[in-house]
Amino acid sequence: MSDSQQTIVLGGGCFWCTESVFVAVQGVLDVESGYSNGQVERPSYEQVCTGRTGHNEVVRLVFDSGLVSLRELLEIFFVIHDPTTLNRQGNDAGTQYRSGIYFSDAAQQELAQALIAEMAASGTYRQPIVTEVLPLANYWPAEDYHQDFFARNPGQGYCVAVAAPKVAKFRKTFARLAK
Repeated sequence: MSDSQQTIVLGGGCFWCTESVFVAVQGVLDVESGYSNGQVERPSYEQVCTGRTGHNEVVRLVFDSGLVSLRELLEIFFVIHDPTTLNRQGNDAGTQYRSGIYFSDAAQQELAQALIAEMAASGTYRQPIVTEVLPLANYWPAEDYHQDFFARNPGQGYCVAVAAPKVAKFRKTFARLAK
């Protein structure tokens, strides 16, 4: 990995939706759906869906910080999901859908916490931000059929109803960062 390449892991609800947005961002080199910050080794989707493994559905982003900053990625993240709902995004409910930023170094942690504090102080949201900011722990890639799900299944009902509007919102709000 070059000096300008970084990795961050984000949980913003269903990973199909989050992945569908970040694959469209300039400077994002790789997006992988997975599970993090739970207690079970190599959890399956079925196990994570029970809510008993402690894992969150996440995307792991590898990005070129010379092309897109971590702050810009976090700004996108906060626009495409609701960081004020605990363990829920839309109809998806459970601890596996919690809002989370999982950092790999102190600089990422400080930036995430500063951005959350800035948004809280400015009143960006009417409710308190509940996004957890924690060190990345126990990350596992999701099964192959979850990878690139939106790209491979654009007509699937959930993709049409939930993922596609998130992609459209990203493209409208962050047109300068779209591929």
